[in-house]
Amino acid sequence: MLSMTLSTDERITNAHRAKLAYVYVRQSSPGQVRHHQESTELQYRLVERATLFGWPRERVHVIDDDLGKSGASSRDRHGFQTLIAEVGLGKAGLVLSLDASRLARNNRDWHQLLELCSLFGVLIADGERIYDPAAYHDRLLLGLSGIMSEAELHQIKIRLHQGERQKAARGELRLPLPAGLIHNRDGSVTFNPDEEVQERLRLVFAKFRELRSAKAVMRYLRGSNLPLPMRPLLGPAPHDVVWRVADSARVVQILKNPAYAGAYVYGRRRPDPLRRQPGSERIGTVAVAPEDWSICLKDAHPAYVDWDEFMANRRQLVDNVNRYDTGRPGVPRKGPALLQGIVNCGRCARRMCLRYSGPNGDYPVYVCVADNSAEGRPKCQEVRALAVDAEVERLILEALTPDQIALAVAALGEIEAENRTMERQWTLKRERARYDAERARRQYDAVEPENRLVARSLERVWEERLRRVDQIEHEYNAWRREQAVTISESDRQEILGLGADLPRLWNATTTTSADRKQIIRLVIKEVTLDQKRRRGYVWFRIAWQTGSTSDHWLQRTVQSYAQHADQDRLRQRIIELNGQQKMDGEIAYILNTEAFHTAHGPAFSGGMIHQLRKRWQIATVKINGKEANPPRWPDGTYSVQGAAAAIGITPQIIFDWLRRGRLSGKQLAKGMPWQIRLTPEQAIELRAKVRRTNRSKGEAS
Repeated sequence: MLSMTLSTDERITNAHRAKLAYVYVRQSSPGQVRHHQESTELQYRLVERATLFGWPRERVHVIDDDLGKSGASSRDRHGFQTLIAEVGLGKAGLVLSLDASRLARNNRDWHQLLELCSLFGVLIADGERIYDPAAYHDRLLLGLSGIMSEAELHQIKIRLHQGERQKAARGELRLPLPAGLIHNRDGSVTFNPDEEVQERLRLVFAKFRELRSAKAVMRYLRGSNLPLPMRPLLGPAPHDVVWRVADSARVVQILKNPAYAGAYVYGRRRPDPLRRQPGSERIGTVAVAPEDWSICLKDAHPAYVDWDEFMANRRQLVDNVNRYDTGRPGVPRKGPALLQGIVNCGRCARRMCLRYSGPNGDYPVYVCVADNSAEGRPKCQEVRALAVDAEVERLILEALTPDQIALAVAALGEIEAENRTMERQWTLKRERARYDAERARRQYDAVEPENRLVARSLERVWEERLRRVDQIEHEYNAWRREQAVTISESDRQEILGLGADLPRLWNATTTTSADRKQIIRLVIKEVTLDQKRRRGYVWFRIAWQTGSTSDHWLQRTVQSYAQHADQDRLRQRIIELNGQQKMDGEIAYILNTEAFHTAHGPAFSGGMIHQLRKRWQIATVKINGKEANPPRWPDGTYSVQGAAAAIGITPQIIFDWLRRGRLSGKQLAKGMPWQIRLTPEQAIELRAKVRRTNRSKGEAS
């Protein structure tokens, strides 16, 4: 009830009456406007109170733009913003409101209004009295009113939240459900009766179980032209299921929604003021970890997956984010490095990252940069990946050898199950299209033929549905032509053959690097590398998924033979072979057959052995050592150069005669100098032949 004070209040002066009086009317929600009409009428009657204070009726303006809007903020309250503007322009002499809570429910907006009213000499009146914001005691009372108004709103929110929480603790608070679930009439939750919705969601979980990546599932769904069911949250309830093209965000929402695991969850998100968008008054929210959810009632309703699989999916999504510093391996990518994301440093025990070197950036290197990034110290180590990957690949294939047939049978079962699943998805999709077309036909038949305004629209809808049926049938027939819907006996035998020959399957052109990495992660948990424990070797430890570990040593390529792992043994072996009168080429062949390795990786050659002998000062095994060949050897035989001088021809002709058999000689070993047997009579005869040949050539010319 309004208290009618006298219009001759000493606070009101002619200067105030010379300006306008504003009556501010507000209700907090549309429901209050609809059901609490008496309160709204009481606020409109403030116009009569303004006239009693001496304002003519035509100079009393009512601002009721904010009916149905909360007073917690002034962002969307255009009426309050208009009032502030009018006060700031000096047009207002009096502001009337039923109480302080009508004007503002937060101190910032309230004190902004008080400051402007005090500055421009505007009075504020409620249902009981008039206040002058410029007067100390009135300003104190107005300030207390604003504080109580905000505190009252806070208490209301607390009571509402406590009641909501208590109802949620019993599982009775009705929360929005995803597309795969619906509320029954009794309030219980069950599966969506639409079979296509159920099968599509089960397909998402099955493919994630197989591919272990939300993006891979999205690419699979898009490649198969399979949209996802969604339930929009905007608009009037109940919300119908709509179909949207699959994207990564929608796949992740399905995988992370605990409702699909049969859980009733309250408190999945909490307010976070730091996430407020610029220019927005609404506080942002942040996701809460499952262990911090306020209320989580497991097995509250039917589920698409069990709780353990739901939690495993969440962990997999977290691990798919490539974060070396936190030990997250990330999803297998298309690069050639097989151990990407699962390599630890054997020196500091931190995760090693990956980089590519070489002129074309195609040589992977495992690098530990933790000390360098954190403290600027040198890198722990760098390990070239190709040799390590090749050895791990060999160990993997060796470990899987006993299970090759079982793997082939499992692969065969997966292919058949995949075909059955896709056939089921296409069947449901075709059935829905036919139903929509039939429903459009019934709607068209139900309309009066004379009502062409409606009939034409329904006819267009029917035609669109029929075209949609034809399109889906065409896509289905194309899919059947491209996919092996049924596996023939020859295909079955080929798959079993690939399983029996796992290396051929591993190295097949159709097997991608991501596929190989996925296989490795199913068998190996992590690999620890250390190439500084022993000169020229890489030590690595494999932690298998079974829980066992195995240690291995791998000889690595180095920059020089000073770092070679078997430098001493290699040098001793070259000395031994050289002492056996072996030439450089023979020594290289023997070292290659004995599995010796060069420093840089390629096989040994004669030139390499020559350079190593020079480096290690190993004398040659030639007859004359390092000196040039003499004309004649100590046993009286001729060298190539000596025989050429004795006959008067070039050394090249001597080599040609030796090959043809016109001269006889021997080599102690291949690569040794020739020892040519040449008597004085043979030398005279050969010189004569050479002179005659030269004379004949001169006469002919």
